Amino acid sequence: MKRIGLLSDTHSFFHPELPRVFEKCDEIWHAGDFGNYKLVEQLKKIKPLRGVYGNIDGQEIRSEYPELLRFDCEKVDVLMKHIGGYPKRYNPAVKKILQFNPPKLFISGHSHILKVMFDKQYGCLHLNPGAAGKQGFHKTISILRFTIDREQIKNLEIVEFDKGR
Repeated sequence: MKRIGLLSDTHSFFHPELPRVFEKCDEIWHAGDFGNYKLVEQLKKIKPLRGVYGNIDGQEIRSEYPELLRFDCEKVDVLMKHIGGYPKRYNPAVKKILQFNPPKLFISGHSHILKVMFDKQYGCLHLNPGAAGKQGFHKTISILRFTIDREQIKNLEIVEFDKGR
């Protein structure tokens, strides 16, 4: 069983509550737009980090994190891409993968909109944690936490903070 902390679109902002939010997590997953490498280092100090690069990320981040990441966590097949879309509006590259070999869990970022949707067509759960940074139109910083227990994804929690100005 693994407890996962999921965030995206930090845009170089490290919220001071992140160590507490991820305290009981086993891993942190970042769905792109880290912003700078200092943020990567700060997250790695909390827990092991997996992620993909986003459209604002520079070469230092792109050299360590791929554009598309597919891996198994427990018995769950996970696919992650920053600009991936969501059910009925997938990025073309993601749609091709879903049509021929869908994962059980698809994670994207980019929109700054928190979404948790089950895609009946491809039989997968889609998660977008929204945005954990201050840049963008969103009014609330959002982060997801959940548990993967063998083949089950459960105990999903939304953690929110006022974005402030």
